[in-house]
Amino acid sequence: MLKQTEGSKAVAEAIALCRPEVICAYPISPQTHIVEALGEMVKAGELTPCEFINVESEFAAMSVAIGSSAAGARSYTATASQGLLFMVEAVYNAAGLGLPIVMTVANRAIGAPINIWNDHSDSLSQRDSGWMQLFAETNQEAVDLHIQAFRLAEELSMPIMVCMDGFILTHAFERVDIPSQEQVDAYLPPFEPRQVLDPAEPMSIGAMVGPEAFMEVKYLAHAKQMQAIELIPKLADEFKNIFGRDSGGLIRTYQIEDAETVVIAMGSILGTIKDVVDEMRAEGHKIGVLGIISFRPFPLEQVRAALIKSKRFIVLEKSLAVGMGGIVATNVRMAVTGSGLRGFTAIAGLGGRAIPKSSLHKLFRQAEQEELEAVTFVDLDWAAVNKQLEREKQTRRSGPIAENMLHDKGIVGVSAKFG
Repeated sequence: MLKQTEGSKAVAEAIALCRPEVICAYPISPQTHIVEALGEMVKAGELTPCEFINVESEFAAMSVAIGSSAAGARSYTATASQGLLFMVEAVYNAAGLGLPIVMTVANRAIGAPINIWNDHSDSLSQRDSGWMQLFAETNQEAVDLHIQAFRLAEELSMPIMVCMDGFILTHAFERVDIPSQEQVDAYLPPFEPRQVLDPAEPMSIGAMVGPEAFMEVKYLAHAKQMQAIELIPKLADEFKNIFGRDSGGLIRTYQIEDAETVVIAMGSILGTIKDVVDEMRAEGHKIGVLGIISFRPFPLEQVRAALIKSKRFIVLEKSLAVGMGGIVATNVRMAVTGSGLRGFTAIAGLGGRAIPKSSLHKLFRQAEQEELEAVTFVDLDWAAVNKQLEREKQTRRSGPIAENMLHDKGIVGVSAKFG
């Protein structure tokens, strides 16, 4: 059914259609509207049988999800930013135990400094935790990926994050096709856990494992993600047959058939990139787009195949590996090792910084001419950065960087001046 709705509400409706039996949540912006809507459904008796558990922290939310999933219940939670970091110990446990928990991550920057706006630093900080990660470009895709995520998680008995850009998608109102219960039931069978705590068949979950078996257990988690590389496209095809639209998969390409330059990105920025590519195509530029949907597992072969006919690529990413540069770009470079392709990394949009089309036009043209450095920071205020670096040279007590930056930029509300 087509309806004009908020992204968070659309995702909540999709989750409800998947018939979760336990929802555990602690509110943190920008995911709060999702769990609020689900809580209202449970309270109104619209989502049964389902227990909505209010917990005291994000760590407790994941701990409850682990317990409920181990007991054989289809389990769901959501979080963002500092909330994801607070539950990290349990996040690793969920993956190590092989529990098929589905979690929405409404992507938001990680502090310090405190920031509530969007980038991808939260979920990407957990790239090696053992969770699968799928990134949505639009609210329609966010709806569709959640439905596919339950199927994928339960087929492999592995947890999965569905990542959607905080505020940009979660709070945006747009037209979304909400599927029927019959469609979802035809796609997503009742939950049959591969492992379950059952008093009739006593067993242990979460055993101590020493050096003699630890590496093998870790490898099996890796092997399951390699199985996901094969399974994700199959589930996307099956989804298309039932729901009538192409959604999900490992990657999505746009205008790359004859592209000499390919722009690679994840999430909602892909829409703006495609608009810029259309404009540059109209001017005769041979440029295309490669959208990464599955960040974990990372589709090395599919990315390599998509880029093999191009001359160069530029990875535009909303995250930063401090001391290294790009996170997504590192994975892409591994995919094209030995191909001779020239690659560039562009860090953009950190902490919700706007990424205007004019900046993208300039960036992509520079990439075409191979005039970029290996790592470029889009629209970075070099004057402000250099002023702080000079301040630190001049005085030992140079003060806190964040407060200095706010003062230098004339932001109202800064009470102290340093240097």
